[in-house]
Amino acid sequence: MSKAVTLRGVNSSGPLRIGELARRAGVSPELLRAWERRYELVRPERSPGGLRLYSAGDLQRVQAMRRHLASGMAAAEAADLAKREPRSGTPTGLDPAALQAQIPEAAAALDEPGLQGVLDTAIGALTVDTLLDAVVLPALREIGLGWQRGEMTVAQEHFATSVIRGRLLALARDWGRGLGPVAVLACMPRERHDLGLLAFGLALHSRGWRIVYLGSDTPLDSVDQLCGRLTPQLIALSSVDPELVESAAPRIRKLARGQRVVAGGTGFESSPAKSVRPATIAGGAVDTAEELTQSMIPGRSRLAPDAPP
Repeated sequence: MSKAVTLRGVNSSGPLRIGELARRAGVSPELLRAWERRYELVRPERSPGGLRLYSAGDLQRVQAMRRHLASGMAAAEAADLAKREPRSGTPTGLDPAALQAQIPEAAAALDEPGLQGVLDTAIGALTVDTLLDAVVLPALREIGLGWQRGEMTVAQEHFATSVIRGRLLALARDWGRGLGPVAVLACMPRERHDLGLLAFGLALHSRGWRIVYLGSDTPLDSVDQLCGRLTPQLIALSSVDPELVESAAPRIRKLARGQRVVAGGTGFESSPAKSVRPATIAGGAVDTAEELTQSMIPGRSRLAPDAPP
């Protein structure tokens, strides 16, 4: 399901209509208008026909506003800081591929400050989609391939995944709040690899979903019981081990009879037990989140975020 990466906000030129600005920034047009009215965050010009036209600078300010809100700032403070930040010639001014290449290098050197610095830069400048699709997930795949080729030790691989996992969890703070549809995410019983699932949750959340994250090694009976209380719109299961999928196939089928269930990871991709609709989560988090959002919420690509504070 992997597709060509679209680097939203990079090398954009020309005026943008409000719908395009909203798509690239990952917010709703309604929220853009509210930020314009309350904080004068964006300064659109008007076309001869009266349409709002936005610049690359407007896009940068909206992206900065989102980053500051995610860090815990109040909306007024975030808007003030976003308006005062210097703007580059492009919305990000960065090459995500260059950032991605630095992650395996830092992992091989066990350079924790260096790895944190690369992640600081990427998280601070890129949208969630670009961060996941063009930096973090490709870097993790490269590290995994390096381990398979004998170029990366287990210690180096564990070091990198530990640091990256911590940063993704920090981005996931408060992802259960809001008014959007609910998605329950869980790794299969005895499955401890959850980075792909974390990335999928972030991609869903950036589209307005509320996330209930159960994490690694989750009993399916617990998932079933929780769903009886929450009635989520989606359950996502993940595993990299086909044997774990095979052993739990009857319970997966039972869970899928009453819920919308998708599955991801190489364990489901290589398992002959087609118990649920397969969905590529690891390596395809953004595409899968976008497709599910479009299919489950007709007419809406990205769900509108919560109303502004």
